[in-house]
Amino acid sequence: MKRNLQKIFEEKTWPQKNRTESEGYVGGQTFMRITENNLTENDQVGYGLLEFILSPANLNAAFLQVKRNKGAGGVDKMEVESLKDYLVVHKDELTASILAGKYRPNPVRRVEIPKDNGQKRQLGIPTVVDRVIQQAISQVLTPIYEPQFSEHSYGFRPRRNAHQALQKCKDYITGGYSYAVDLDLEKFFDKVNHSKLIEVIFHTIKDGRVVSLIHKYLNAGVQVGGIVESSERGVPQGGPLSPLLSNILLDELDKELEGRGHKFVRYADDLVIFCKSKRGSARVMRSIIRFIEDKLFLRVNRDKSQVVPIRQVKFLGYSFYKVKGEGRLRVHPKSASKMKAKIKELTSRSNGWSNERRKESMRQYITGWVNYFRLADMQNLLREIDKWYRRRIRMVIWKQWKRTKTKLRNLTRLGISKSKAWEWANTRKGYWHIAKSAILQTTITNENLRRAGYVFFGNYYQKVRLKT
Repeated sequence: MKRNLQKIFEEKTWPQKNRTESEGYVGGQTFMRITENNLTENDQVGYGLLEFILSPANLNAAFLQVKRNKGAGGVDKMEVESLKDYLVVHKDELTASILAGKYRPNPVRRVEIPKDNGQKRQLGIPTVVDRVIQQAISQVLTPIYEPQFSEHSYGFRPRRNAHQALQKCKDYITGGYSYAVDLDLEKFFDKVNHSKLIEVIFHTIKDGRVVSLIHKYLNAGVQVGGIVESSERGVPQGGPLSPLLSNILLDELDKELEGRGHKFVRYADDLVIFCKSKRGSARVMRSIIRFIEDKLFLRVNRDKSQVVPIRQVKFLGYSFYKVKGEGRLRVHPKSASKMKAKIKELTSRSNGWSNERRKESMRQYITGWVNYFRLADMQNLLREIDKWYRRRIRMVIWKQWKRTKTKLRNLTRLGISKSKAWEWANTRKGYWHIAKSAILQTTITNENLRRAGYVFFGNYYQKVRLKT
């Protein structure tokens, strides 16, 4: 299958020979001025990175990745399933237009998803063809930038993750850092200054055609309700290239913090700087805000940014505390509330789901949630959550029994005397009240629910902890 897919791009005849990776970006390319079409003047030193991006092997890998990621279509309404057929027909035209500097990306399609605080996060969904091109760019640029990026940065990077960032936070807290500068970059992905980002990219990428192509993606615009709006700033979330571009810009902040000797952890646009005193934290906060706003042309949300003891920080869904001088992790209360809201949604009495579908949905959610929060000390929290969760399951089951005869028959089968079963089958008490009653707790027992295939937070947490 993979060999067949690769033929999409292997039949391409290139106007210039493909160069090696090192030939593609090492060296200094001189230039007078960049335009959105191409460099107005350049020499051939370092020239060739664009050919490497458009090489058959790289484009094929990008196609396969986009296909694996699936996702919705963009403004042209082409779906991932149609991508292969399109590329078979248009591959030569597509690559030739990019090499000639004539390619124009489509606007991204605006999609809004709810955030934890009740607001909306704006995503920009590129067309599937543009996703392939962005993925191809990202695949080549990532190994170029990775050696440059800070050890304190963990988001959207290969072999780095949120758990490593949290472990580093624990190390700083154990080391005596009891205060934190918790900075909130105001709508970071919407506020990125294009000129500044292009300037930073040019420090490393010397093939101006590649920078020009990235510039086109930044300026492609956004389609909102059938109307295309210009995108004079911002990096739309939703494309394969956006995470890398955000790290390229924010690496400037990382380098500044390193140069000042600060202890910090950054995950995408979430940043925590650790300090040993409240006064020192306040001084650091004022100074770093000036750098972010004056040098990177970003905005800091002063209402949400704060200097606080480490126990008041919310970072990646976790909060921190200390026991005998050791940094520890908890589930932040907002994360716990969000989890309960999701359970309530999945165990709704009126969603019409079968028991099997409900069990599978809960299994997927619980295992994913516990695996992410497994670093937290949460035995007591999960014990209470499981009690509440089992009550919701009993409520759903009681409602499903529905008719008095069904309730009577099932209670009798589960060992309740006929007279007692008759009494409860005819009760007028509400579903939620009955779900906590002794009659259901002694019939629909915890063990019965487990045998029926329900997964519980506490049990799965113990399994995960034994493995780590």
